[in-house]
Amino acid sequence: MTSPTPSAREAERLVREAVDAGCLGRNEAGWLADRLADPQVRGAVQAGAHESKTRAQGDVVTFSRNVFIPLTNLCRDRCTYCTFAKTPDSAEARTYTLSEVADVTKGGVQMGCIEALFCLGDKPEIAYRSYKEWLAGEGFRSTTEYLVEGCRVSFEGGMLPHTNAGILSAEEMQALRPWNASMGLMLESTSPRLRGKGMAHQYAPDKDPALRLRMHEEAGELKIPFTTGMLLGIGENDEERVDTLFAMRDLHDRHGHLQEAIIQPFHPKPGTGMRWAAPLRDEQVIGWVAMARLVLGRDLQVQAPPNLAPTLMEELMRGGVSDWGGVSPVTVDFINPEAPWPALAELRDRTAAAGQRLVERLPVYPHHLSDPDFFEAPVLEATRALATEDGYARPRQGLEAA
Repeated sequence: MTSPTPSAREAERLVREAVDAGCLGRNEAGWLADRLADPQVRGAVQAGAHESKTRAQGDVVTFSRNVFIPLTNLCRDRCTYCTFAKTPDSAEARTYTLSEVADVTKGGVQMGCIEALFCLGDKPEIAYRSYKEWLAGEGFRSTTEYLVEGCRVSFEGGMLPHTNAGILSAEEMQALRPWNASMGLMLESTSPRLRGKGMAHQYAPDKDPALRLRMHEEAGELKIPFTTGMLLGIGENDEERVDTLFAMRDLHDRHGHLQEAIIQPFHPKPGTGMRWAAPLRDEQVIGWVAMARLVLGRDLQVQAPPNLAPTLMEELMRGGVSDWGGVSPVTVDFINPEAPWPALAELRDRTAAAGQRLVERLPVYPHHLSDPDFFEAPVLEATRALATEDGYARPRQGLEAA
């Protein structure tokens, strides 16, 4: 058996103190990040992250049974890793009609789904006159106005919307609040370098970190249960990853509104500007997921989409993952259509094999559901009607039948 190196012993001490304190300090996080390539240091971080998660919620790992509604895949941004965004002249360009939203919602309810995930491009009406004219013809001045109506249709059809629509103003979030159980925005990275020439967000004005941080702040001021996230491997360095994690924690410390942080690895895709870029190695993904748990502390859930790291699920659970996110028996992951979600039975079995217990949740976690200030009254009533006594989901259909 290999004896611990001095760095490993120091890592074990720092991690043990962080677990007892509830979260990791900034200087300590920087020290560990610099040494995360050392397997012994990474092992200490991973073990501590698992202990932190266990103290917070025992052996429970959650997921949300959802449908994915990509209301429009038109987008004014041009991220160099994205295949979701289309232009109006593309044969793959699509904007859902409200009737289609109703149909997807109905199908989701029939399959036992509770969450309707609305995901769409950023402000396409600014970039595309034809789309703006189409919206006007339907009686809407903006994509957000159309989105509000789509969320209403889905909510009244029996589902709980969760909206991830890119940058929204405080007024737009307030307009969506009556029909949404929660909302979200991937912070991705707080590094302004990524907006520079040749970088991932050069042609993506809505990926300006200041804009994304402001929306997180405003969501907190509005008391909206909110999802954030970090994208790994799009050109950021270790120090910038630490900065991004602490920005998330600072936001939650001020407002208490963050529910979860998605720690998502970048995968190069054909036809994109970053198609030749090297993704992070598996051990780096495992290490940074565990670092996220230690930095963010026990209050926030750490989510790892199982379809984006299917071979790492057991290692990620050993490193503090507490949530798998939305998994749909109805629709594909339209952002990553090449990466199918696991069947719910497989997700349950693999979670159990790692000594964990899969529990279905709502788009809102129990902690926020217990505070009525985070909801409009109709949404709170509908959400609680779908909740068990402990705040998780009351399944419309058992896992065994999925």
